[in-house]
Amino acid sequence: MTDMPAHGLATSTPPALRVRMNPQPYIEFRGVGKSYGEMSVLDDLDLTINRGERVSLIGPSGSGKTTILRILMTLETIQKGSVWIEGEPLWHQMRGDILRPASRQYLQRQRRRLGMVFQSFNLFPHLSVLENITQPQRLVLKRSRAEAEQRARELLDMVGLASKADAWPNELSGGQKQRVAIVRTLGMDPEILLFDEITSALDPELVDEVLSVLRRLSERPDLTMLVVTHEMSFAREFSDRVIFMEAGQIVEDAPPDVLFTDPAQDRTRRFLRKILPHSR
Repeated sequence: MTDMPAHGLATSTPPALRVRMNPQPYIEFRGVGKSYGEMSVLDDLDLTINRGERVSLIGPSGSGKTTILRILMTLETIQKGSVWIEGEPLWHQMRGDILRPASRQYLQRQRRRLGMVFQSFNLFPHLSVLENITQPQRLVLKRSRAEAEQRARELLDMVGLASKADAWPNELSGGQKQRVAIVRTLGMDPEILLFDEITSALDPELVDEVLSVLRRLSERPDLTMLVVTHEMSFAREFSDRVIFMEAGQIVEDAPPDVLFTDPAQDRTRRFLRKILPHSR
């Protein structure tokens, strides 16, 4: 399986909740709280994302950006609130009007709708590029070898790596490894794509070859994309919305042309001044 920690899905469970059913946006966080011991990571987070939106999450380290992605991917559980995807609870199952903690099988089914690409590639060194991409398709989607290989080769061609199908991961550059990781995720046909600082481990000259793949993906209206990034110019170009976070809360949520040129919050302005010297 791809990109899963050795321990598999998170093992702790959220509490049961009584809810009123309302029409839902595509993705919704309702009053979500997440903490590690005494340290709060998300504080009563409310967040909605529409189908097909491209949303960038920015902010200082520890602000909760990556935690949002990991909760959606069911790699981190929640202690408070609820998360919904297309009107269905993610971490819970409905029992009458009560949300009960979801079973492992339910979480696995929900997780197949999402795909996440991490900072560290997570390619299997003992498998070829083609095998890294086809193995999850065959194990999870139950595709035949021929079907999985056809899909893998189509995607490798899309990202300019058709000639690398038989290469080993240690023969690839960092940018090539990250493009293979993206292809592996795309091979699972997710509806929602999550990207966690996928250029942070790359040399500067390799960053654009990875971001160019995301630019191409952003042209697909069927994909909903959440990106945690420190590449502000890319966030401005790529995003429908940019969300600035600090201390587990959303400080500002605006279209990129607004947030980067005339942010409403002083905290956003101070953050941008530090990383964009010519920011107001």
